[in-house]
Amino acid sequence: MRVKRYVVDSMPDALQKIRTDLGKDAVILNTKEIRTGGFLGMFGKKKIEVIAAIDNTNINPTPTVPKAAPQFQPQKQPMLSQVLTAKSQAHFSDFPEVPDVLAPVSIVKEPVAVKSGPEAQPTYSQPQQTYTPASVNAVGRYNYQKDEHLIEELKQMKEMMRKLTQASDEFTLPEPLQKLEQRLLDHEVDPKLVRQFMDETVADFKLADETVTDESAVQLLRAKLGQIFHSDHSKKISAETRVVHFVGPTGVGKTTTIAKLAAEQVLKYQRKVGFITSDTYRIAAIEQLKTYATILNVPLEVVFSPQDLAKAFQNLEDCDVIFMDTAGRNFRNEMYVSELNSLLKTQGSSETILVLSLTTKYRDMKAITNNFNKFKLDKVIFTKMDETESYGAIVNIVHEFSLQISYVTNGQNVPDDITELNEWQIIDLLLEEPRT
Repeated sequence: MRVKRYVVDSMPDALQKIRTDLGKDAVILNTKEIRTGGFLGMFGKKKIEVIAAIDNTNINPTPTVPKAAPQFQPQKQPMLSQVLTAKSQAHFSDFPEVPDVLAPVSIVKEPVAVKSGPEAQPTYSQPQQTYTPASVNAVGRYNYQKDEHLIEELKQMKEMMRKLTQASDEFTLPEPLQKLEQRLLDHEVDPKLVRQFMDETVADFKLADETVTDESAVQLLRAKLGQIFHSDHSKKISAETRVVHFVGPTGVGKTTTIAKLAAEQVLKYQRKVGFITSDTYRIAAIEQLKTYATILNVPLEVVFSPQDLAKAFQNLEDCDVIFMDTAGRNFRNEMYVSELNSLLKTQGSSETILVLSLTTKYRDMKAITNNFNKFKLDKVIFTKMDETESYGAIVNIVHEFSLQISYVTNGQNVPDDITELNEWQIIDLLLEEPRT
């Protein structure tokens, strides 16, 4: 294997050099920011260090120099250049203001004795503070008044808490709704959304003047959850779609999901499928997709930069649908977001599908979806359903971002372990009795 190190200003420069020196089959092993020049580690210029490698057997002994392609200039994103230093400060405003109840303090200075003679030096005496008996009595009276005021405030707070407790008892949820509320919270449905469901359900029962039973509560709440998932759009990949982009963070199973959907298109719908991958950062990522491409007998194109996309689409122009696998990166970094955005600009009808794992914490899923929502997200696929028993995140994501549900995966087997997401099945899992 041949390994080479590059120090460049931007990733497009590195990709162009790697393709020229090592060829299109080269793989990027590592990237990181470094500083060059400067004095004592300061005032250095930011550079990007890129480590690339290629198998010696894939190296062409007489490489041809490709024609100069127009340099792709990604949109520059602001870099974090300031370091915030937290300093602990005393916030005296956090304490209540205490009135001054002491009498004015008289300061008495001792006379200053001055020695005569050549060795005479001034002698300073420390000031002495004296308090009159009146000031001491004022402190006592203030403490007594303060205690009385505090006791009165405690009585008022106690009475207020008693009234609040009585009010909450009057509006306690009926027992059937209490059980359903707890089930939704156990599935990590957003508490605010759960409270909204409960309030609307109670109002509906009061309006109909009916008694809340277990069966009626489940039916009404099931209908309200169904309204969140309702959509007139198809969950499947449209027959008119030319390019399908798959985006998502690392480790959610994008490549395996692509293979499953490609198998469905080839075997079930007899459509000619092509693969494009830009995931050149992860070791063996290309080999994984190449294995699936060989099994399904579909062509595969590898792109290292947005300039390569035009040629890849040209080579796959006879395909009915093209599945594009993007690199799973930390998309909290604006530089990666800019790179991906440039790869999603394609001609013709296209769909962008976000892939999320149900084993991810909802707080992280929300941040990921918010970042990817900068692109035109059309659908969402949830993976690893077989590895969790909590399904509330599906409700939260669809409700908050108004995304169209598509497929759900429940295993590693290709092409079997993938189905269209059945929202009524998910709702039943949310509302059913917990397993013992």
